[in-house]
Amino acid sequence: MNENTVASSKLLVELLSGDGLNEMIAILIVIAIAIISGRLAKAGLVRIGSDVMVRPWTGRLIETAVILTPYLVAALLIGLAENTARQFGMAYNVLVLTSQLVVALGVVRIAVYCLRLLLGDTSLVARWEARITLVLWLGLGFELLGWFNWLEETLDAIDLLPGKSVFSLWALLKGLIVITAFVVITSVIARAIERRVMLLETLAPSTRVGISKFTYFLLISLGILLGINAAGVDLTALTVLTGAIVFGLGFGIRDITANFVSGFVLLMDKSIKPGDVISFTQHTGTTSENFGWVQELRGRYVVVRDRDGVESLVPNQNLIINSVINWSYSDQRVRLRLPVMISYDDDPELALELLIKATSDHPRILRDPGPVSRLMSFENYGMKLEARFWIRDPMNGVNNVRSDVNRKIWQLFKEHGIKIPVAQQEVRVLEPGAIIARPASQPNDADPRG
Repeated sequence: MNENTVASSKLLVELLSGDGLNEMIAILIVIAIAIISGRLAKAGLVRIGSDVMVRPWTGRLIETAVILTPYLVAALLIGLAENTARQFGMAYNVLVLTSQLVVALGVVRIAVYCLRLLLGDTSLVARWEARITLVLWLGLGFELLGWFNWLEETLDAIDLLPGKSVFSLWALLKGLIVITAFVVITSVIARAIERRVMLLETLAPSTRVGISKFTYFLLISLGILLGINAAGVDLTALTVLTGAIVFGLGFGIRDITANFVSGFVLLMDKSIKPGDVISFTQHTGTTSENFGWVQELRGRYVVVRDRDGVESLVPNQNLIINSVINWSYSDQRVRLRLPVMISYDDDPELALELLIKATSDHPRILRDPGPVSRLMSFENYGMKLEARFWIRDPMNGVNNVRSDVNRKIWQLFKEHGIKIPVAQQEVRVLEPGAIIARPASQPNDADPRG
């Protein structure tokens, strides 16, 4: 029987004795008081209000104090109970072990909280903060109780790949824990580098995003490789398993890999960058279908926000293989065309002047180059005119400018009596048996002399 087994047996005997019952009652009372103190601390934090929490460092310190309150109260009360048991000659081993477990839980809770602050509120640690704290505390608790060696021996006896190579369940769990630790550390470093790089105003936005994403993926990959190496996992034992996984996932991750590579291409050639105004149609000039501006470039997709406030997640591969209109690639100025028809009874010169007048007072239409009007063609039911003008802020929308100018054209045409014709067709209905005679003067098509 080893030392850990002997210590566990003594602890069990003490728990079953009268002193052990008194210790358990004291521990339950301490837990209840600690829970009440924690809730009172949270209520006090709510009463403080948002005035103090607006200041980052003050708010974080107060929040840390609130988190530590129940653990500090529990540790203090258990310490008092332990000293009291010593003075009266009572058993106190359970109280000592409980005090160690409470201190370990407080340390793990603060460590996970600091890790959540480093990674951000949207990270996996923020979503699984309580679960991660519980798992880490259980690991420390097993070590304090002396059960860790027994657990290791039990899991190490379970061989996942029977044969010449030994790959036990303990080796798998240890590898996962070590790899996760390395990934978390490299992720924290990558996030810190990303914050620093994004603050460099001297670099272009696309360059900053490219450096940040490249650094992030490089460090995460390096963390995985270092974790595998530090875990001491025999990769030859996993050759068959990893080969099957790679073969099964090869077809599934093809599109994902293409999107990641396309994202780096977009960052490097700067064809699309945050702030650009783009649309996804084959039309140019006046269309606003699928129109929006680039909010951010991610590893797999681009976030495009339209004027309705809807954010579309466009895969990077679509922006590489399909035609995309970048309204602000080299110059944000764009020209809009407004076609309009007038009747043959109206004066085209007056209509052209009115088109210029309709665009002259709009605040978003440029004066250099100024608006122009053109007589484009003579159609079946009227003359086709066109107003052309430039704007420099397509990110603020183009249809609103079109609407303003069209309303002004309608108003001016109505004031000057210019009509906008509507396409019409004439239908003639012949009576049954009616014969259309050919004119006598018309030559015969079959006559060679014709």
